[in-house]
Amino acid sequence: MKVTKDTIIGEILSNKPESIGTLMSFGMGCVMCPASQAESLEEASMVHGLDVNLLVDALNKEEESN
Repeated sequence: MKVTKDTIIGEILSNKPESIGTLMSFGMGCVMCPASQAESLEEASMVHGLDVNLLVDALNKEEESN
């Protein structure tokens, strides 16, 4: 699954549960929050003051290494 800034966090967690560690390493401890299930990666990144492009790259590299 290719992740983009528009990918919904719930979709990432459903399709790539191994991504929880990456998301949490970026400070997104709210991945278990019900609201995150409908939030895009870009929206969550803005709330947490993160660079969404770095997060997208990290999540996609995760898949390349598997």
